[in-house]
Amino acid sequence: MAALMQFCSRQLPCKNVRTFLLRNAAAGKVLRRQGAVSTALALPSPATSPGSLIIRNQTGSDLRRSFTTSRALWNDEIREIATPSFPESVSEGDLKWRKKVGDSVQTDETMAEIETDKTAIPVNAPASGVIVEILKLDGAVKKGDVLCKLKVGAVAAAAPPADKPAEAATPAPPAPRKAEASVASSAGSIPSRPPPVPPPPSKPIASQPVQGTKVTPIASKDTQLTTGARTETRQKMSRMRLKIAQRLKEAQNTCAMLTTFNEIDMSNATDLRQKYKDVFLKKHKVKLGFMSAFIKASAYALQDSPAVNAVIDGQETVYRDYVDISVAVATPKGLVVPVIRNVHKLNYAEIEKVINQLGEKARDGQLPLEDMEGGTFTISNGGVFGSMFGTPIINPPQSAILGMHGIFDRPVAINGKVEIRPMMYVALTYDHRLIDGREAVTFLRKIKAAVEDPRIMLLDL
Repeated sequence: MAALMQFCSRQLPCKNVRTFLLRNAAAGKVLRRQGAVSTALALPSPATSPGSLIIRNQTGSDLRRSFTTSRALWNDEIREIATPSFPESVSEGDLKWRKKVGDSVQTDETMAEIETDKTAIPVNAPASGVIVEILKLDGAVKKGDVLCKLKVGAVAAAAPPADKPAEAATPAPPAPRKAEASVASSAGSIPSRPPPVPPPPSKPIASQPVQGTKVTPIASKDTQLTTGARTETRQKMSRMRLKIAQRLKEAQNTCAMLTTFNEIDMSNATDLRQKYKDVFLKKHKVKLGFMSAFIKASAYALQDSPAVNAVIDGQETVYRDYVDISVAVATPKGLVVPVIRNVHKLNYAEIEKVINQLGEKARDGQLPLEDMEGGTFTISNGGVFGSMFGTPIINPPQSAILGMHGIFDRPVAINGKVEIRPMMYVALTYDHRLIDGREAVTFLRKIKAAVEDPRIMLLDL
C-alpha cells in the first residue's frame, strides 16, 4: 500500500493522495484529472482484497498497480451499534455507559452494560475505533435500539500534556549580620544574674467576686456534631433487585412455607478435606470444599424423596427423574442462582469444577441467562458470611431449599461423653402444599447421614 501511495503521489495532482484514493475507490468512481493523468479507474472496495488501480496517461499506455486493503484503512466508516441479542423472555433493560463520546475502544471491549431483570448483558465494540455519538443515554432501552455510532479505525485525540509543576520558590537570602547586631544592641545586654524575688505582701490581696467575672463562650468547630444533623439519599432500585423482591414476595404469598432444622457433625467431612485437599488440588486443579459434599448428598436424598424434587403446576404435580441443583451466589449486583445440571451423575471433582466456573462467571457479571434457568432444588450457604442460624425462603417454582450455616465448635454428647465437635445447623424450608412433614424430616436426615458418612452413598443405604 505504501508503494501505491508513492506512485499516486507522482501521478495524481492532489494534496492528500491517500484520502482521495480510498474515498473514491470505495465509491467505485472513474477519476479524471488534467495534466499528466487523463483517466484513473479505481477498482477496489472496502470489503474486497486485493484491489487494483489503472492509470492511463496521455500516451495511451496503462499503468496498473495492485494492492491489498482491509477495513482498518477505511477510517471514514461510521458504524451504528445496536443492542445485543436479548434472551427470549427479556425485551428491555437499563443501559449504563462505561465510555463517553471521544473515547477509543478496542475490538470486543465493553462500551456499556444493559441490566435486565435476570442478568447483565455487555455491549461490546465490534471493531476498534472511536465513539463519535451516543444516541441512547443511561436509562431504559428496548431490543433493537441503536445505542451509538462508532468511527471504525479511528484513534482518539491525545490528551494535552499536563502542566509542569511550578518550581519551588527560592528561599530568601539570609539577613546580614549587621542587622542582627543592631537588634541585639537595641534590646540591651543579656543579664548575668536572675532578677531578685519580690518580698511577700504584708496584707492579703482583695479577691474579686465570681459574679463580676465575664465568661466568654468557646465556639464549636464542628456544628454538625453539636446539632446532630442527619441526611438521607434516595437511589433507584436496579431491575435485578426489583425482580428479586417480586419473586420473593410471590413465593411468600403462594407457598405454604414451613422450616425444619437439624445439626450435622462435620468431623468426618473436615478430616476428609484436611487429609486429601492437597492431592485433590494437584490432580483436579480445583480446591476441595464442603459444597460438593452437600450437593452430592442432596442429590442422593432427592432421588430417594421424589416429592421434594417435584413441583406444582396448576392442579398437577410434576415429578422429575433428573436433579438440577441451583446454588445461590451473592454478587455486588444481587443474588443469582446458577444451576448445576444432572448432579446425580457427577462426582465430587466434577461438582467442584462446575461450581468454580459458575462462581467466576457470576462475580464477573458474565453469567448467561441459560445457566440460571431451571433447577429442581436450591442450596444457600450463609455460612461463608458467618451465619449461625436462619430460615431460607423458597426459590419459586421449586418446592424446597436447603440452608447451610457456619461451622462452630460446640459441646455434644457422644456415647455418653461430652466432646467438642465442629457442628453445623442446617434448615430445610419446604412447600407444605406438596411435601408433608414426615417427608421433609426424613429428607433432611438423609442429607445429614450422607454428609457425616459418605460411605452411605457408596453402599446405597
